[in-house]
Amino acid sequence: MKIKYVIIDDEPLAINVIKNLLQHIDNFELVDTFSNSIEGLHFLKNNPVDVLFLDINMPVLDGINFVKSLENPPLLIITSAYDQFAIETYELDVLDYLVKPIEFPRLMKAINKITKRLDTAPKLTAENNKENAFIFVKIDKKKMKKIFLNEILVIESLKDYLKINTTSGKYIIHSTLSDFTNLLPERDFIRIHRSYTIAIDKIDAVEGNSIEIEGLRYVIGRSYIDEVKQRILSDSI
Repeated sequence: MKIKYVIIDDEPLAINVIKNLLQHIDNFELVDTFSNSIEGLHFLKNNPVDVLFLDINMPVLDGINFVKSLENPPLLIITSAYDQFAIETYELDVLDYLVKPIEFPRLMKAINKITKRLDTAPKLTAENNKENAFIFVKIDKKKMKKIFLNEILVIESLKDYLKINTTSGKYIIHSTLSDFTNLLPERDFIRIHRSYTIAIDKIDAVEGNSIEIEGLRYVIGRSYIDEVKQRILSDSI
């Protein structure tokens, strides 16, 4: 399977460096490049890819706000001539941070992270429109656990791990919230915070900027609140 990637950088030379280095990686496929962050944002909202190589310093819309504006971002590799933004981007589920000029050995470390993450990502094994749709997740080195989608309550980010809370148990898996959320049917699940994705039909109450599910409250992030309330309250009376 080809790993599809996009490069967004306002420096054509920087784009060419990544393109030329990745020519040596057989299973990586370049989808498009953008020197304008607004054009890149529009493209990604309508064309899902596996990986985004993103420059942090860009005019009009910088890399940090670019990522925050994506509902379901792909795996993120930040590229920058400066290393002082690394801590700030860590909170955005960034997979790696490459300091320019990027050399092939350092890029290969990022490639290894990408392939490892995609190889271990959970896979849906039933059609999303069926009530008995389920997903297999790896809960330890050898065991794959079947989880029915209609039992999922909340998925909580624990840095490089997730805690999946279901009606029948809780499970810890190695994945990011962005990766896992991308696998779920959009009509049934919504991300409400950088740390939480919830099942819409499991919401018991909405109060202020929080959601209640089975007696527990989950805060809605400021950047998510408009979309969340619009979706979950659209059919209220």
